[in-house]
Amino acid sequence: MTLTFNQLLAMVGRSITNPREGAEEVLALGVPKEALWLILAIVVVLSIVIAQVTTLIAPPASDLMSNFLQNPLVTGFVQMGLLIVMIFAVHWIGRALGGSGSFEESILLMSWLQFIMVCIQAIQTLALVIMPPLAGLIGIAALVLFFWLLTNFVAVLHGFGSLAQVFVMILVSGFAIAFFFSLVLTLLGLGVTPQSGAI
Repeated sequence: MTLTFNQLLAMVGRSITNPREGAEEVLALGVPKEALWLILAIVVVLSIVIAQVTTLIAPPASDLMSNFLQNPLVTGFVQMGLLIVMIFAVHWIGRALGGSGSFEESILLMSWLQFIMVCIQAIQTLALVIMPPLAGLIGIAALVLFFWLLTNFVAVLHGFGSLAQVFVMILVSGFAIAFFFSLVLTLLGLGVTPQSGAI
């Protein structure tokens, strides 16, 4: 299986215009199991590189965010961790609700979704140079596109028919996972605490 850069971009376009067919096309590529984690890592690296370029063009207003983005290693670990959590969630929750997708297919589709987001990220970075106000609109559109693609990809992966039910499942699962991690952080003493002497 060998794909050129232009072929990859054409697949991105098809996935955006018709997510269900795009997901089926990616699953039909026959990607070896041994290459899945490598593909995920490469996508994360691409995202980090673009994020570093974006930071140089438009430094974040927040010092905390600036320090975070200026450390590519930390950024990479966090992003990889979040993607792994999403992959396991998509697989386990989908299977628990009667889905038929495999864990390997979950890795592949979530990696592909992230690659599409990296492409949008690159466009947004270019917009920062050419027309900065447009970058914010692209960011909003990217968020909507992310949930639209994720909903369709999960539906194809697990053979679900109702996109509305899949979307609700994603929202509920997302809130549950966020609550779980916030609870764990609080129990570990890493939660946000009020500043002493604050009025």
